[in-house]
Amino acid sequence: MYPLTQFDGTKTNAGFGIARRESLVLEALTADEEPEVMAFLNERSGYTFGMAGFIRTNGLVSPHNRGTFYACRDHERRLQGVALIGHHILFEARCDAAIEAFAGLAQECRNAHMLLGEPDKVEVFWRSYAEQGQTLRLACREMLLEQSWPIDVKEAVNGLRLANLDDLELVLPAHAQLAFDESGIDPLVNDPEGFRLRCARRIEKGQTWVLVEDGRLIFKAEVISDTQEVAYLEGVWVDPAVRGKGYGLRCMSQLVRELLSKSASVCLLVNEKFEDSQRFYKKAGFKFIGLFDTIFLKQDKTN
Repeated sequence: MYPLTQFDGTKTNAGFGIARRESLVLEALTADEEPEVMAFLNERSGYTFGMAGFIRTNGLVSPHNRGTFYACRDHERRLQGVALIGHHILFEARCDAAIEAFAGLAQECRNAHMLLGEPDKVEVFWRSYAEQGQTLRLACREMLLEQSWPIDVKEAVNGLRLANLDDLELVLPAHAQLAFDESGIDPLVNDPEGFRLRCARRIEKGQTWVLVEDGRLIFKAEVISDTQEVAYLEGVWVDPAVRGKGYGLRCMSQLVRELLSKSASVCLLVNEKFEDSQRFYKKAGFKFIGLFDTIFLKQDKTN
């Protein structure tokens, strides 16, 4: 865990936050601070689903987060930002100075896999991070899509259900293929045991939905976060042999209806280069609402 750090920063971007110079304090968060952190993240729940998902699934302090959650506070102890720094670098901040503080802290973490955030905020982060941080390996732009009521109800799918551990061997290669398509790294090669454990834990937590017919995986999706405000989906996969036959659309329609019974909206990210996926989600009723940038980092295996 990194020590408490004080950071003196000046806001440089007039796009958001308060234009003033102030002393900010970075500190690792504790489990007792979870209500405050969740209230902060829920102010923009449509954009903070990543961190909210980790916290709701694992708690604020857990090895399953594969990193540490930090607070950035002003001199009155008010939250100006929250960040997860570790395998993933995710952050939400109210001013550029907080982003710059998180960037300086992230430079000390040498095995981060990816950075994800809104383009303007990632730009601020990268300006402070790049010179002494890890090297950029791959950069992608993601489209944030959303669906809410009313929705087009399609024919129900018999057999769409939560996965169980008997489905793990079917889920693993599908999820690994999605990770490879997005990042260029196959987790079944790079970290087979860890990947298997993480997929199994998602199943045990009731986050993985599947349609299995005759021992074959037809559809898979992961519900990473589900709050009253928003449910976030990732890892949506349809068997290539049945694409274009309506299976995926019917499964998505049924899953979205299930999620909207508890959440105001359903969101997901899709790579702007994946045009087939974009067409699929458009047919499923999702609409574009924003952009995210993803930077995959070259990990330093010596640290």
